[in-house]
Amino acid sequence: MFRGIDEVGWASMEHAYGSAEDVPGLLRGLAAANPEERERALDGMYGAVHHQGDVYDSTLACIPFLFELVTHAEVPDRGGIVELLVSIGGGDDGEDDDDAGDAEEDVTAPVHGEDGDRDDGDGDGDGDNRAMARAAIRAGAAAFVGLVADEDPEVRRAVPAALVRFLDEPERVLGLLRERLDAEEEGGVRLALAEGIGLLARLHAGVGAPAVDCLTALCAAPHEPGLRLAALGQLAGCAPDRLPADLVPTVIALLRARSRCARGSEEPERTGTDTLIGHLRRMRPADEEGSQLLRTLHTALGSRTADRIALLEGQLTGKDAADRCNAVWMSAGLFREWRASYEEPIALIGEQLAADEERLRYAAVSVLESLFTLAAPAADRLAALVESDPRAWGSGTPTLGRPLKALARAGDPRAVPALAQVLTQPVVPNEVGHAIEYLGPAAAPLAPLLRQRLGEVPLDSRETYGRAAPLLSALGRLRHDAAVPEVLRLLHGAPGTLSLRDSLVSALAGTLGTFGAGARTATPVLRELLDGPSAVPAAAALWAVEGDLTAVLPPLMRGLAEEGTGHARPAADALGRVGPPAAAALPELRRLAESAEVWERTAAACALWDIAGDPEPVLRVFRTAWHENAYTRGTIAACLVRMGGAAEPVHDLVHAELAAPRRHRARSGGYGSHDILEDERLLRDCRTVLDAA
Repeated sequence: MFRGIDEVGWASMEHAYGSAEDVPGLLRGLAAANPEERERALDGMYGAVHHQGDVYDSTLACIPFLFELVTHAEVPDRGGIVELLVSIGGGDDGEDDDDAGDAEEDVTAPVHGEDGDRDDGDGDGDGDNRAMARAAIRAGAAAFVGLVADEDPEVRRAVPAALVRFLDEPERVLGLLRERLDAEEEGGVRLALAEGIGLLARLHAGVGAPAVDCLTALCAAPHEPGLRLAALGQLAGCAPDRLPADLVPTVIALLRARSRCARGSEEPERTGTDTLIGHLRRMRPADEEGSQLLRTLHTALGSRTADRIALLEGQLTGKDAADRCNAVWMSAGLFREWRASYEEPIALIGEQLAADEERLRYAAVSVLESLFTLAAPAADRLAALVESDPRAWGSGTPTLGRPLKALARAGDPRAVPALAQVLTQPVVPNEVGHAIEYLGPAAAPLAPLLRQRLGEVPLDSRETYGRAAPLLSALGRLRHDAAVPEVLRLLHGAPGTLSLRDSLVSALAGTLGTFGAGARTATPVLRELLDGPSAVPAAAALWAVEGDLTAVLPPLMRGLAEEGTGHARPAADALGRVGPPAAAALPELRRLAESAEVWERTAAACALWDIAGDPEPVLRVFRTAWHENAYTRGTIAACLVRMGGAAEPVHDLVHAELAAPRRHRARSGGYGSHDILEDERLLRDCRTVLDAA
């Protein structure tokens, strides 16, 4: 099956990590007798040859050999190879069958920066390779027909998606899937066949009507509950008008019937190699099939939040722990993407913290941790867990305990005593400082401990910035100016590595700025920094501490002129805080307001308002930026609050935002850990803007 493999010029090709000369070994490993070797080979294919979905010249060269592997019945684990081919072939159909917005917590999901920029690495060459890969897999798609009745159920489970996506004969594909449904006895394969019919209905209008009729028939008795659920999920995606009027009670009844059938069966053993694939296998939910059924239905229901909330509440009040665990994970995607009233499901998630099953408690804490103030309905349960179990603190470990972190992020003062205990431990997790930021004045008793730990941060170390920055942020929020000596110690002894020193000095200067006049003893050091790479943060701090416009205006003006370097935006922000005394900067700010970079334009417009109070040029920039990059909306809304009645010409944007059902940062393919928090802040500011009208 590897005939000709050694004649391919692998060394002249590339994958994600350079030369592809190791690819023949990976291909041979896919057919190895040892299961661990096969898993490592498949991990290598995804990790290098098809890294993060990319298609290289070596990926294209693998396709004929992968087809050879899947057609040899003696090769084990061919289902995974079919899935690899489907992934390499990609999709030009707009489908996202594993929507990150509704998936179980995705440890690989990207976290975007504030600007929302993302480099997909999808250049023209990669785009050409993707097209060639799809064409090659289409050309060989007839091989999948022979696998429809393969002896291996994992192969039969993977084949429907391959047929639908790559065999350009939709009528034939529908016939094959329906015929196999009548003969198939394996429950998981029957679900995959139903999913394939739903995908076919969405991709090929010509067979849409018979495919929908097939799904409608599968929704009814006497079909087993799991298959009926799968068909309902597919109908929701391709023909929502064919869903039953009593969808929610129907789904809940089917879920519970399915759970009763499955109850008593042994949980699959969580084994696997020390690879990404092995790790993800061990992380799968106890009821992976149920998780997929629920994910499909939730994704298809989309903005029907009332139905989705009712489904979650039905599951969260059920007897089956696996059903409740799936509901918790599904709630994460709902909360991240859609705006609604979630008090009841969040309270029910809090109830899961008292469950006996560790996996269920873990899921509940993970979701609550991402909710910040929205976690308030579960705060009593979180507080009880934190107060009763020191293991919930994470004390003595490099990471803060997730229950304590969730309680602090919710702004609940009951987190303070436990955080105080953590701050006295030999190892202080870096997250402590960040968690304290959300507690407001209630965290004031922690300030002396924060100051003490800041004084213990080692100098001239690679760890200096990482350990100091969270403590500095918390001390700044608390305005604890008694910590000025500790801040100056770090300023004088900051590590010599340039990038580390610049980041640390900026953080130190920012903290001194929050102390205001209480940091006057630091003014000589801040003045020394005005001629260096940290001039902008030093000038911003010096203004807050001393208010010397003559000293701070020149470095801030220089920062404005350095577009594209990362200095212009913070310089504009600082000038805005100076306000009307910075009128000399108005010409440069007007120029920056025409920048090609949306964040520089936005910062300049905010500063123009704070200095000159002229709404016309400001609102013009805001309207454009609001639509160009949704991430700017929080900054813009905060400025609109300051503008009061002068913001009236853009109230249409504010009204539209408040009426939008989807969170402004929601997107396909990933999420940020603070998306919910930032969206709730935006909504709060939008309401304030309109209240001031």
